[in-house]
Amino acid sequence: MNTKKLDERGLMSWVEALIGDRCVIGPQAEGGRFAFKRLTKAADLRLDYDVTKLPPKQFFQPPCEEMLRFDSQGRWESVLSEDPFVLFGVHPYDLAAISQMDRLFAEGNYDAHYMARRKNAVLVACDVQTASPNVFAGCMSTATVDSGFDVRITKVGAAYVVEPGTDKGRDLMAAIAGAPDADAESLARREQVWECNRRLLRRHVLRLAPSDLPALLERSFDHPVWERRAERCYSCGSCNLVCPTCYCFDVRDDVNWDLKSGVRTRSWDGCMLAGFAAVAGGHNFRARRADRYRHRFYRKGKYVPAKIGEIACVGCGRCISACTAAIANPVEVYNALLEVT
Repeated sequence: MNTKKLDERGLMSWVEALIGDRCVIGPQAEGGRFAFKRLTKAADLRLDYDVTKLPPKQFFQPPCEEMLRFDSQGRWESVLSEDPFVLFGVHPYDLAAISQMDRLFAEGNYDAHYMARRKNAVLVACDVQTASPNVFAGCMSTATVDSGFDVRITKVGAAYVVEPGTDKGRDLMAAIAGAPDADAESLARREQVWECNRRLLRRHVLRLAPSDLPALLERSFDHPVWERRAERCYSCGSCNLVCPTCYCFDVRDDVNWDLKSGVRTRSWDGCMLAGFAAVAGGHNFRARRADRYRHRFYRKGKYVPAKIGEIACVGCGRCISACTAAIANPVEVYNALLEVT
């Protein structure tokens, strides 16, 4: 399947056909902002969105999910989601986050629940058309991506360049097999879009290369920025909840009213919450706000990179927008660590 060129009507017709055939989830307007939701008609799809309120990780690791059912006889069964779906219109930075999550949930203790959803998903990436107020993906090398998608869409003037990336993507594009191939001019304009996004998606400018963050943090454990900024922290965990690379969760077993059966669930958790590092016996390994605040940035810039070789911040800027105390901006924090104290 070659790279295709579609006009607006052709794109909407393709999306409409997909909606009639399967579950399609895409960005839609919601109260003046945008959210990924199931599409019922192509007209609701907003590929010009700036950023969604929650990242698309919610469709692979739901905020709360049932993991298994058990009974008093010791019997149990896993609950796995096997419903296929298309996630349409994912920005490159969110695609980079999903790729990180794929590695983290597959390595070590293989997570069958996450991976079942992931294997049943088709990812349609869409290059950014509108920069959000706090995006800094250009600083994190996630303004564009060359892999991780099944299909990639780029708006070039009044048309769209549609490129398959995998066999699943080629299958999805079968319905537009008759569309014209993308011409040289369209492909050149796509390159211009990518170059433009690498330069413009920098609403906050990081003053060092992302690859230098682990070494910077190695020598910054006692930097005063942690105490200074944590004084304003509410420990609300909003930055954790909106982050596309945060994946910590809590697991609990609940017995049903019949006292003979029950269910195990897991739900999102966050290292900024006061009780996150509390253990039996009343001890809390990070009881102080400054310790929790510092841990969040060390996880992004040092601990996860030590595991997978990638910085666990993709520059989406959601944490900046969600933090009412105005202390969550990673760029401000990492830049402050460069200051001599």
